[in-house]
Amino acid sequence: MTQFIEFAGNNAVLVTLLMISFLVLIFSELRRKAAGMVAIDPVAAVQLINNNGVVIDLRGAEAYSRGHIANAKNIPYEQFDADHSRLASLKNTPLIAVDDAGMNATRAVATLRTSGFESAYTLKGGMHAWAQAGLPVVSGKKTKGKQKK
Repeated sequence: MTQFIEFAGNNAVLVTLLMISFLVLIFSELRRKAAGMVAIDPVAAVQLINNNGVVIDLRGAEAYSRGHIANAKNIPYEQFDADHSRLASLKNTPLIAVDDAGMNATRAVATLRTSGFESAYTLKGGMHAWAQAGLPVVSGKKTKGKQKK
């Protein structure tokens, strides 16, 4: 214990920075919890999807066509504020907002929750976490069927 006190005395700047970092971490987590933000990992997302959850992919059309979660609805984040009203029929359905890393998804879920969507979640880590978990990704645009010659 005396060594710790001696270290803290000799490295006051480092200890102060450590304490500030710790407080910022706690504050951000408490703020996220108070706002009702719930970030789920890919395994929990799969469970929600299997229980009729719907994935909302907030990436642009190009990123979506490169690879997305099966049956995900593509609503680019830039259009989300105007288009999230078309999700009204899904108000009682679990929604999982996905983007590349989770930043836009957090804002989208906050918008959904203030609009009355109680079961809106973000995918923690976004599509990067989904791919790292080895979960399936669908690439290319959907086709309505093969055309006969």
